[in-house]
Parts: sequence; structure tokens; C-alpha cells
Amino acid sequence: MAIVEAHDPATGELLGSVEATPPKRIDEVVAAVGQVQPLWALLRLADRARYMRRMAQAIIDEFDELVETIGREQGRPRAEVATLELLPAIDALIWIADDGAKVLGGRRVGIHRSMSLARRALLAYEPYGVIGVIGAGSAPFAQPLGQIAGALLAGNGVAFKPARRACLTAERIARVLARAGLPEGLVALVHGDAQVGIALAKAPVAKVLFTGSPTVGRAVARACVSREKEVTVELGGKDAMLVLADCNLARAAEGALWAGCAGAGQARGAIERVYVAREVSERFIERLLGGARALTVGDPKEPGTQVGPLASERRLEHVRELVEEAVARGARLHCGGPVSPPGCSGAFYAPAVITGASSDMRLMREPLDGPVLAVVTVDSVEEAIALANEGDYGLGASVWSTDRYQGVRVARELHAGMVWLNDHLPSPAVSRGPWGAAAGGGLGRVLGEAGLRACAQEKLIAWSQPGMRGLWWGPYDQVLTGGARAVAQLRSARDSDREHAWRHGAVAVARVGARALGRGVPP
Repeated sequence: MAIVEAHDPATGELLGSVEATPPKRIDEVVAAVGQVQPLWALLRLADRARYMRRMAQAIIDEFDELVETIGREQGRPRAEVATLELLPAIDALIWIADDGAKVLGGRRVGIHRSMSLARRALLAYEPYGVIGVIGAGSAPFAQPLGQIAGALLAGNGVAFKPARRACLTAERIARVLARAGLPEGLVALVHGDAQVGIALAKAPVAKVLFTGSPTVGRAVARACVSREKEVTVELGGKDAMLVLADCNLARAAEGALWAGCAGAGQARGAIERVYVAREVSERFIERLLGGARALTVGDPKEPGTQVGPLASERRLEHVRELVEEAVARGARLHCGGPVSPPGCSGAFYAPAVITGASSDMRLMREPLDGPVLAVVTVDSVEEAIALANEGDYGLGASVWSTDRYQGVRVARELHAGMVWLNDHLPSPAVSRGPWGAAAGGGLGRVLGEAGLRACAQEKLIAWSQPGMRGLWWGPYDQVLTGGARAVAQLRSARDSDREHAWRHGAVAVARVGARALGRGVPP
């Protein structure tokens, strides 16, 4: 029997293990969920929403245990887990419970009288069936739980495949669902490597929500598209921060450090590139260096630790390779690099600040997954926007300025899925809004209203009076053509067109209307 082991990334200590799911069994797992899902879909939206409230309460009841479990498995400071994972999860679940039914409830669709005299239409949301959710190790709790909750509210069953390094956290998600009283078998948990995720995409799930690495994400997307099923993909980002000349420098430097070092720089929306106006660049870099050198790197369970370990030695090597390559080509490393805190055996990298990097360096183009901030001095806002828009991973970005109008203008020009002004969120902390990438960093959105609607199929249901013909039914003749022409002219912006329609097309319109009422129809 194959197993997946969970180790403390700071010390290497074995924390536990779970049974891996063989890829050949994935179809069987999905089929079992599919047996339960139709009964779940029969519940009213409001009844399904009550389970989301119970899930939120389960997190509140187990808050301290969850903080410790996730913190140990992820190697993250406990306060970071509490604020970036648990609080957003609770907020998202309560919002789904309170407002989700309104988002997915049926709503009327207007039909102009030029198209029908008495037709009514309704937009309904129906479940797909079974949705596959594939999670990332850098987003272990709030993001996949929000996706699972959205899929459940829409009436779907779920097959959830977490990242290997989040297997114990996934088991705690399953416990939250069980405590909420969800029907047994409605959500299935499968563990394993990337091949299990690809097998899930190939299985008879109706849609896949993927969060993870670009390599696996593209393989999952290809598997879905080749089988004509929908897929939502979030591949991570190369988030940019724009520091304008009029910003609050102290706050901007503090925000850069927080968002750049969250999850040891491995969070989904961590800052990696900083473009700062030349007028304030020296003072900004000075503040940034002071803050970076003051951050304590070590075992996250120790009080005062601000930055924990990277996920693996392989990730450490990748960060070191990109930084050393940039330095060899002329960039300057001011602080940071590999460190070995006392009593720890994990892969640690102290927060690094680099200047002089050019946009053709791998450091500026590839997702880094480490606490490295590359600072580039720019001569204009336009230059900052152009540089920020380079690359394929437009997940998030931020603009730091005291001029709100200018900040919003710049935000609209950035190719990113989310843009924050005077803040930067390295996780889906705004759990009521959409989360997703632009500029090649993904497909679709999760969370928020857009994420909820993405978990359901829109269906148009139209109703007409049973005794009335369609307004534009045949026979196709000059009466129908003349009536259509007159109606088109009546909707013109020109007064002359509307006047012409009344003078020369009124009879044809009247005859079309009479036909719809069953009068004057040629035999």
C-alpha cells in the first residue's frame, strides 16, 4: 500500500501519513460520489446553505487545533495561519451561507416586446454533477475549502485532491465537512502525486477547479479540454508592486515585506517584483533593507519567528539558482540568502532584497516561491506599468499612492486578476470577491459571486402563453419582412427612421401582431 507522508519542513519530523489513492481507482471514487450527488441536489439552496454555516462553526470550534496542524505541516508562523487561512475560510463560509442562495437563485431575464408579446424567461443555475477540486500546497485550507463549499452549494458532489504537502490539512478539511453533517460520500478525498491529479481530470468529473504549478496545471487543462469538460485554472503569479512617488513610504516598505515574505514567499499572491519611482527609491530601499534584516527566520513554532522554511530542498535550490544567476549578470544582492537556524534541518532562506535586475533575467520572469524582493527603479508611472505587465503570470498587483484617482487609473492598466491600492494580499483574504489570474496565469475565477456561478450551469427557461403563436413564426412572406424592417427602424436612434417606420410599416407590424394572436394567418 502506497502512502503519502507529511513532514515538518522546519525539522524534518514525521507528522503523519495517509493512504495514497492509485490513479486507476479514481474513476471508481468519482462514480461513488456520483451516486450520492443527485440526492444532495434535491435539497433547496437554503437548506444546502445551512451546511456551510455549520462548516464555519466547526472551524471556530477547532480553531487552535487547526492552527497547530496547518502551521506544523506548512512550516508557517501560527499567527499567519490564523489570519491568512482560518479567518478567510470562516468569512467565506458565512458569506456563502448568508448570501449564496441569492447569487445562485433563479432570476428573470428581460425580453423586449419586439421579440415576443408575452414570453417570460428565467435564468436558473443547475449543478454539473461531480466537480474535481485540485489544491496547491501553498494554499492548503481557505482556498480549497471555499471552492468545495461553492461546489456543494450549487448542488454538486466533490472529489478533492490536495497537494502532497497538504495531506494532513486536507484530512482536517474532511473532518470539518463531517462535523457539519454532510451526507457521507458526497465529498471524496484522494491523495497522491501529480499523476493522481491528472487522473482526476481524465475521470468522469464534469468540471475541474485547479490551483497549483504551471506544469501540472497545463497538463490538467489539456486533459479536460480534450474531453470537452470545463476547467478553471490558477497557476500562481509573479506579483508586482508599484511604489509611486507620492506614497506613504513607511507603509509601502512594511507592506512589501509582509506580502513578499508571507508563507516564506510561497503564498499564492506573494510580491516578487517591486517597481519604485526614482524620487523615493533610495529611501524606500533603505527602509526595506532595515525591515528585511530585522525579520527572524527559524522554526515557526518558536515565538517571534516571522519567516519559516521553504517547502523543500529542491525549492531552495531553485531560489538560489535564480538569485545567483541574476547576481552573475550584474544584479546586486543586498541581504538574505540560505541560512541554517539552530535546531532546524529544513530549507531556510532569509528575506532577500535585490536591485539592478533586468526584465530578461529568469529572476524577473519565473515564479520564485521564496522570500525574494527584486526592486527596480523607474523614471515614470508608464514605465512601471509596462514592466509590471511583462510576463505570463498576472495573478495580483498593487499600487501604492496617496492619490486615489491615479491609483485607480494605474490599476485599470495593469494586466492582473486582482489589484490592491495601498495593500497587497498574498492569499484570497477578500473571500467575498473573485480570485484568479490574467495575462496567461490561469483561466476563470474562483470564490466570490463569480466563483459560485462557475460551479453551476446556467440554464435559460422561457415560457409563453399556450394559446399564442410566436411573434416571428412563419410563413415567411412580405408581411413578416415588412414588419421586421419596421420594428428595426422603431428601435433606431434617428428620429427620421422611427417616423418612417410609423408611416410605412405600421400596417405590417399590426398584421404580424394579429398573426401572433391567431388571426389573419394564411391557410
